[in-house]
Amino acid sequence: MSSNPLQGAQFVLAAHRISQLPADQGAEVAFAGRSNAGKSSALNALTGHRGLARTSKTPGRTQQMVAFSLPPLPPVAGETPFDARLIDLPGYGYAKVPEDLRAHWKTEIDAYLHQRRSLRGVVLIADIRHPLKEFDRMMLDFCFATALPCHLLLTKADKLSRSQAMQTVAAMRRQFVNEGRQATVQGFSSSAPTGVDEARARVLELLRQPRAG
Repeated sequence: MSSNPLQGAQFVLAAHRISQLPADQGAEVAFAGRSNAGKSSALNALTGHRGLARTSKTPGRTQQMVAFSLPPLPPVAGETPFDARLIDLPGYGYAKVPEDLRAHWKTEIDAYLHQRRSLRGVVLIADIRHPLKEFDRMMLDFCFATALPCHLLLTKADKLSRSQAMQTVAAMRRQFVNEGRQATVQGFSSSAPTGVDEARARVLELLRQPRAG
């Protein structure tokens, strides 16, 4: 068995509406983040598949919900096998995306988060060098309000010194504690690589979470 349980992820489909996604059964983890935060690179690093999610020097290319199937997860005693997926949500906040498309994705993402019963958690991607943006805050607020687990990946950690990155992660953890949020956070770099094994382990934990609510 591969030492990377996410290896073998395969593209299934790209959906313009949530009704086009795979059957709402099993478990899935959604990846969300602004268009320039490194979401595609993170997905590629976690799955060990360099070409799985499209990467580009031009942000905003993910303009559909993209579903990736996962191979059977490592067996756990007493666990019934289930279908597992990763869902790449459209990159948010890129100015060149037409306003009507941005409005469409705001509606679809909101519907996805509220209605998708197989959703077990969100991996939120944000650049470690910058404060959290409005979209990041909105996603954290939603997860907190609905008891949906959220794991914050602070990407591009290789752009800071090790001590700077550790201080930023520690400050974010303190902030979550002060705000009463249950979200977890880590530093991450797809190119270094840094934090990849930790992030994979968290994705597996999320997939095995019982459905919130």
